[in-house]
Amino acid sequence: MAVNVFASATEGGNTAVPLGSSGVAATIDCPDLSERLTTVPQAARPEVDTELARLDQQIATAYGQLQEAARGADDGEVDEAAVLDPLERERAATIERIVAAVDKAGDRPEGLDAEAACALRRTEATTAGAESGGPEQRQRQDGKEQEAGNGDDADGTGQDAGGQRPPGNGGQAGNGPVAGDYAAIESVRPNAVEAPRRDGASNGSFATSCGVNAEGLFNSDNLIAAPGVGNGAHHFHDYVGNQDNDAFSSDEDLAAADTSCADRGDKSSYYWPVLRLQNGTVEQDAQSPGGGIEGNAGEIVTPAEVTLTFEGNERGKVTEMPRLLRIITGDAKAFVNGDANANASWSCTGFEDRQLKDKYPLCPSGSDVVRTFTFQSCWDGRNIDSANHRTHVAFAAADGSCPDGFRPVPRLVQRIVYDVDAPSLQDGGKTVPLFAVDSFPEQLHKPVTDHSDFINVFDEDLMREMVDCINTGRACGAGASPGPGQGGDPGEGAGEAPQEQPTGDPGANPGEDATDEPTEKPTEKPIEEPTGAAPTEEPTGAPQQGSGTPEDDARQTDPASPSAEPRAATTPAGAADDRSAAEAVPGAEGDAGAREDVAAGAAGEPRAPQGGLAETGSGLGLWPAAVGGVLFAGGCVLLVRSRRHAR
Repeated sequence: MAVNVFASATEGGNTAVPLGSSGVAATIDCPDLSERLTTVPQAARPEVDTELARLDQQIATAYGQLQEAARGADDGEVDEAAVLDPLERERAATIERIVAAVDKAGDRPEGLDAEAACALRRTEATTAGAESGGPEQRQRQDGKEQEAGNGDDADGTGQDAGGQRPPGNGGQAGNGPVAGDYAAIESVRPNAVEAPRRDGASNGSFATSCGVNAEGLFNSDNLIAAPGVGNGAHHFHDYVGNQDNDAFSSDEDLAAADTSCADRGDKSSYYWPVLRLQNGTVEQDAQSPGGGIEGNAGEIVTPAEVTLTFEGNERGKVTEMPRLLRIITGDAKAFVNGDANANASWSCTGFEDRQLKDKYPLCPSGSDVVRTFTFQSCWDGRNIDSANHRTHVAFAAADGSCPDGFRPVPRLVQRIVYDVDAPSLQDGGKTVPLFAVDSFPEQLHKPVTDHSDFINVFDEDLMREMVDCINTGRACGAGASPGPGQGGDPGEGAGEAPQEQPTGDPGANPGEDATDEPTEKPTEKPIEEPTGAAPTEEPTGAPQQGSGTPEDDARQTDPASPSAEPRAATTPAGAADDRSAAEAVPGAEGDAGAREDVAAGAAGEPRAPQGGLAETGSGLGLWPAAVGGVLFAGGCVLLVRSRRHAR
């Protein structure tokens, strides 16, 4: 595994940082000023937000200069002072403007000038081959053709760099990921823990279905962290829900916008960094800030499935979220900030009782990559946002209790599934490409930096309906599946995450796949096929990508396969996704077309028959008419012949 080494700009009197052929990568480590600014007067916030975004831009620029210096250094060494000294001067001037803005509107903050200095953080990057060994890291091939050369793309445009891997930290654009960023999910022990629920807990769930962003709504803004600043995120986001999501969207714009959600009362904004394959693909942002220019290169992967579920509290009732409440979970700068605010969870379908925080999962054949985001569910009862976008909300304790002065609100759990193969670490991803989330350039695409954002734009009636549903132990919402709260035993606690025993890989140790207290998934009565209908064939290739409509986003692996997908340990039993109808049809989970038909029928929308008459069964009623037509034609021929014979 990669070894992280911290080094200050003057440590040991060394004024040069070895890079390139030395096998040591470096990134820029600067204090995150937003962590210190927990209180900013409202009048000063616009200027402070702008200046904080300017600090991020300065770091991104300096990191680019570091990469360029490393590429041009024949001896593998660069002068770090040439990069860090100008950065420190720029940061000092920006911090002084922040101090002046706050001072003008309130009390002058002290000690911020010490935050100007930055250092180089060295990372001893292991070679791809060193991380690839071992039978546990089996690669998913599935007969898919992969593009080669992704390890040699120095500029993020898919062009070969003369057979030379770019200096830095690997990846298509030379700033990650590396082999040490991945771990085989089968090597992880079950570690997902479910909190016990007290009597009177809010055991229900509310699911909203908002598609998978198949329409491709992307930008590198961040309306929460950097309002009014273009490219405030320095990486691309996927958006579902609200369709007016850029740095300049006002509250009125959000309220008036369209939504991708099935329930039109949910105009909330849900967004997270895109996942990319490091395969040399030239994407729409290859030459743009936030994209290839800042090291976010490769093919953007559309999620196979997105589940958005609001859960209850383990010890009591929840109250309504205030309209326009903003929540960020995770830390986009966790690689240099540390894990105090990190909240990444990576896993694989069939293994979701095993969660990785600082590694991307290597999933076995038939299993898909899963990102899970569990949001803060305690609110201070007053503010819809805070200066650092964190202190107005908090995570509940293991028993569901909130900090003093905070009250429980519905807990958002996002589950995002990707049909991507485990990369070939032996050759640096040339055979099967590496995958990674977008990040700030200096964060090196580390998995620990994963994060997600939410702005509540539910209409008030729908929010009340959500809270009532959760508090009364039901499973509701446009994406809800029948669960313990609907036709099941409410005493079992609708909305709790069932701890199933994943079937895992047939070659894995079954003892490692089981959770401590497995519970069974509620049995659903299958929908009967029409008499005479031919069984639907299982596809041999990858499932189709969702269309973005609620009916077309349902995806599930075949439950009869050895690597069948259980519900996530963080997803409630009545949880919300678009799979409810497909799960009830034997064989439908493996066939995207069958799932679409079932989902459409469940939604009450007519769909044109798919396939031939024999395939759909709809032609059965036509056979008598066809036979009669043949007999009638034959009779006419006989009649004509008999008349001719009589003549």
